[in-house]
Amino acid sequence: MSGFSNKPKILRGAFVEYGLSLPPLFVVFQFNPIELTRNRSLTFSVPGETATTPRNQTLHHTESDLLKIQEQQQVAIPEESISFDIRLDATDDLNDGDAITEQFGIAPQLSTLELMVHPKEESLIGQALGSLLGSSGGFSFTKGANPPLVLFIWGRKRVWPVNLEQLNITETEFSTDLNPIRATASVSMKVIEGKNLAYKYTKVMKEAMSVLNLANIADIADVVIPG
Repeated sequence: MSGFSNKPKILRGAFVEYGLSLPPLFVVFQFNPIELTRNRSLTFSVPGETATTPRNQTLHHTESDLLKIQEQQQVAIPEESISFDIRLDATDDLNDGDAITEQFGIAPQLSTLELMVHPKEESLIGQALGSLLGSSGGFSFTKGANPPLVLFIWGRKRVWPVNLEQLNITETEFSTDLNPIRATASVSMKVIEGKNLAYKYTKVMKEAMSVLNLANIADIADVVIPG
């Protein structure tokens, strides 16, 4: 019996397809990424400014009141992009005698990741199952010309609806019958922002975390702010 019975459970990140479909797609990360790169690029403009307006004639140079600058300038905010690497390794499951891993390595996980960037209507299994369930004449489990809508779940406070924009898979080790047993998948995605429930939930959690930061308001005393 372990002496660490009160050791907290480590949550794992995951990709989970949103909505009802056949076959359902999900990948729970075997190892959590060691880092996430999140990027958002903002573009600022001034009313009346054109592409030919010299930069030294913009509001930033002609207006001295910072509050007026903040009030008059406009900003375009594209969706946030996220990227990270997922590491897959069959070693532990092979040592445990897992039958599927012994037969196929990490091919099932890699295949699921790849299907997340293919239109669902291309799913041959989904089409067959849909026909068996009598959905060919009405609702289809495989309907849609676009890739699946995926939720990137990262803990309890962040559930991002995303479009996977790039998937690079590097297979680094193989079994005797050439099934991959080690690989790294680099993924890049764009967050689907707006009024959807998943994004609103994550945004509320972000605002709640910002409120908690007020506990550090005393630190402002160590900052020099010009009068």
